[in-house]
Amino acid sequence: MTHFLRTLIASTSLIATLAVAADPLPLVDAEVRKVDTAAGKITLKHGDIPNLDMPAMTMVFQVRNPATLPPLKVGDQVRFRAEKVNGAYVASDIEPRR
Repeated sequence: MTHFLRTLIASTSLIATLAVAADPLPLVDAEVRKVDTAAGKITLKHGDIPNLDMPAMTMVFQVRNPATLPPLKVGDQVRFRAEKVNGAYVASDIEPRR
């Protein structure tokens, strides 16, 4: 592999990494409606999700890390990030809303 090609690949990787870091998924306010630890799912009544072009509603999300579910309970006010992965809506970075 030529020096030029290695430099080009490294530069492209760096640009892609910076683009992802500069455009994180937005945090969305929500209320916990149901927690299904066994299935790794959570039902949230959420506000608008701009990155998914989704209006406020109540819906079920897969959870990226099911280990984050146990302390959550119905009625908790949270913030989370949402994305669509392989056709499924996925919630991550679920944190208490202050």
